[in-house]
Amino acid sequence: MSTERQMMRGVLERLRESGDLLVCDAKVDPKFELGAVLSYYNNETPILFTNVKGGCGKVAGALYGNRRIICNLLETSNKDRLPKIINAIANPAKPSIVQNGPVHENVITHSIDIRRMFPVPTSHGRDSGPFITSGIIAYRDIETEKTHMAVRRFQVNQGASINVLVSPASPHMTEILAEYQRQNRALECALILGYDAPFLLSSQTGSNRYGLDKYEIDSALRGEPLELVRCKTINLNVPAWAEVVMEGVIRPGKKGREGPFAELMSYYSTEGETPLMDVGCVTHRNEPIFQHAFPCREEHLAYGMIKEAELFSALSHTVNVRDVNMTLGGGCRLHSVISIRKRADGDGKSAILGTLGCYKDIKHVVVVDEDVDIFDEADVEAAIATRFQASKDLIAVHGALGSSLEPSHLETNVGDKLGFDCTIPLGERKSHYEKAAIPGFDKKSFDIKKYIR
Repeated sequence: MSTERQMMRGVLERLRESGDLLVCDAKVDPKFELGAVLSYYNNETPILFTNVKGGCGKVAGALYGNRRIICNLLETSNKDRLPKIINAIANPAKPSIVQNGPVHENVITHSIDIRRMFPVPTSHGRDSGPFITSGIIAYRDIETEKTHMAVRRFQVNQGASINVLVSPASPHMTEILAEYQRQNRALECALILGYDAPFLLSSQTGSNRYGLDKYEIDSALRGEPLELVRCKTINLNVPAWAEVVMEGVIRPGKKGREGPFAELMSYYSTEGETPLMDVGCVTHRNEPIFQHAFPCREEHLAYGMIKEAELFSALSHTVNVRDVNMTLGGGCRLHSVISIRKRADGDGKSAILGTLGCYKDIKHVVVVDEDVDIFDEADVEAAIATRFQASKDLIAVHGALGSSLEPSHLETNVGDKLGFDCTIPLGERKSHYEKAAIPGFDKKSFDIKKYIR
């Protein structure tokens, strides 16, 4: 991968080459209309909008809402994604610091008005205003000086003021901000737009779990050093090939009202107080392309793919796990389907308990044998229909800690969890579950073009 292909313009080039990029030349309004176009394609088809109302430039949306596309951009397959991600976390690599980069082609430090500079969309009817939904915030750990980053939502206020969502779901940043406040120091941070798939995936690794510099995870995942350039006004490095970087500070105790906003699985979050970021400098490439992720698919899919790798690693100590799917229907957060090679009675139950114990947000777990395609909803449903009996195959946990993003959990701050052991029995009874097959023909490798043109 050459440096010219780092970040979003390289992604757009590759999507054009693969035929995965749609182009919208019709004039669209960033308020509701642009999001409606993305939603028509379920936010999984990349679209470049060339004629956005307001004349603030082009918008690229839904770049990373499709698992196949993410795997292609990582130069891997869905089958091989887990070892690639696990290896990058286990063997981080150093990024490269360069003196200058395209993101510094334009530097603005005065009269910053973000709404006038960029076509920031408003997505849903009750949203409190325009939000940057694909922005990645980067900041330094106050003790280790390592760089951390995460996708956050940013409510864009008037002028150079932005609300940064920091919730209980982001414990690391909550702790960092609390420590800066105790020391009465401002947190320097940068909002990054116009990145590529390795950068997004790296941002979703757990800061508290690994304690790694996420730029180093990125460099390992992309297979070459991530090129970084020093910010103009703060002590932080950012991707040299990004489209836009907003440099700023979060001052101790400075907060503003934020929300509501349509979050996980289209449910509105409540209004609340969140930290305010004062943007003191904006740098961007010539003719910048604004990156947008209609809520909430892209970052949740990436988050789920990282959790799949974590669950795979954790479960491998207990059962012979083959693959993991954090499903789209469960917001890539609440539902998991686990494929195992059953070696002993009880393996299915062990996989359920291990999954629920590894990640609190998971609400429902389905465990199946390796003959079930866990990425085929119909195949999983068929396993539940034919291999599951509630009296002996259901595990229920009452009053457990769950996801703060799940509406029914918020009623009491605890919730119920279910595990479905859909594995077939070992021994003689296993023959009852043999699936019919056509000798010599594998559906996945069958070349229908030999017969139908």
